[in-house]
Amino acid sequence: MAISDRINLFAVSDPKIKTLHITWFAFFLTFMVWFNHAPLLAFMKEAFDLSSQQVKALMILNVALTIPARILIGILVDKIGPRKVYSALLVTSGFICLAFAFAQNYQQLALLRFLMGFVGAGFVIGIRMVGEWFPHKSVGIAEGIYGGWGNFGSAASAMLLPTLALFYGGEDGWRYAIATTGVVASLYGVIYYRVARNTPKGSTYFKPKKSGGLEVTSRRDLYLYLLMNIPMYIALGVLSWKLSPAGVALIGTNAMYSIWLLLTVLFAYQTHKIWQVNWEHLAKGVPEQDKYQFKQVAILNWAYFVTFGSELAVVSMLPLFFLETFASLDPVKAGLLASGFAFMNLVARPTGGWFSDYFGRRRSLLVLIGGLGLGYLLLSQIDSSWWIPAAVISTMICSFFVQAGEGAVFAVVPLIKRRMTGQIAGMTGAYGNVGAVTYLTILSFVEYSTFFMLIGASALVVFAIAMMLEEPKGQISEVLPDGTVHMIDVG
Repeated sequence: MAISDRINLFAVSDPKIKTLHITWFAFFLTFMVWFNHAPLLAFMKEAFDLSSQQVKALMILNVALTIPARILIGILVDKIGPRKVYSALLVTSGFICLAFAFAQNYQQLALLRFLMGFVGAGFVIGIRMVGEWFPHKSVGIAEGIYGGWGNFGSAASAMLLPTLALFYGGEDGWRYAIATTGVVASLYGVIYYRVARNTPKGSTYFKPKKSGGLEVTSRRDLYLYLLMNIPMYIALGVLSWKLSPAGVALIGTNAMYSIWLLLTVLFAYQTHKIWQVNWEHLAKGVPEQDKYQFKQVAILNWAYFVTFGSELAVVSMLPLFFLETFASLDPVKAGLLASGFAFMNLVARPTGGWFSDYFGRRRSLLVLIGGLGLGYLLLSQIDSSWWIPAAVISTMICSFFVQAGEGAVFAVVPLIKRRMTGQIAGMTGAYGNVGAVTYLTILSFVEYSTFFMLIGASALVVFAIAMMLEEPKGQISEVLPDGTVHMIDVG
């Protein structure tokens, strides 16, 4: 069956299609803003006389704040709805982007790049929005279109911003190019607030019974949930170490220890909140029809670690990789060629969602993660002796499996527990950023070929984990405000 049999993207009079279009464009803008620095790093390196380690620090900083931001945004989305949250995020990130564009020293550049990581949480918002508007039989491809066309924002930055910087001209052309994306994002935030709606007319927006953490349905799941929070804090701890004198010396040793102490306190507080959210209803016992397996969430977390985590890392470094590997390229050409990796989002991520809808959630995810691993092993072989078109084609083949895998992951997320879709998406999305921080930290210690090889090896580990995923079947039960039970089909 063709994709158009399920979703007619030109039927803009259909409210759900209109919602899909305005929401993927919001996501597109968040990605443009989030990765507007990547294709312009060569200009920044010259303007601020940055070392290679300082450039790599900017890459890591760009994805660091997104880890806690996606958790927070997921909670807010479930509580107050995606319309208000997306609008506020776009407007706020636009102003931070403007400040980054006109930073005067490396310290300002680094701080504002860190704050810009918050815009990366935008993805979580649309997952809940699209999940509200589309039925389970087509939610995979709808989420894939949302994610794929939105992720294309990073490719758009790579393709457009170096040329826009040259168009503005002068040594500050790159600043005006970055500032332009911030202005557009803020304006669209206002537009989104005016035209978006949280649910179809007559539908109920289900909210969690309690805020502060996911509701799990067994003590075993509670312990697994607490365990799955640890890698996020470790990633942030590693990041602060990388920014200390042991790495790029952006912060002092005492500051690093202070951050570690703060992370310990935050972890203790989050653990307390999670326990507080869950202890009462677990003690009473959860009705069988209201149960779900947190194992499903954990598997999706690790799958997104290796799919989106690797994409974020590779998108951040690929323009420089091409520039340093092939002497005949200039920054504009390198950025254009590197955009091929993110360009595949337009096709690959919707295709991953389509695979999931038609061939099964588990099977599709396994095939795509396996292909991802092989794709990165291929990229590890690229060197200066390669024909440049062959390197680009290899990059795009790998990219297809990466982004189709992302589509397959988020084809499952809305089918676990409707009222907590934002929080589940937030945690899964955060693991993508844990992956990015992990991979970018590895990159700071190894050569490009080893970097790609290690990603491929990690994909094989996640493949083994994903074999434990269970196909979503049956129905999700949700309790309406009047106490009646509403059943939602998931298979």
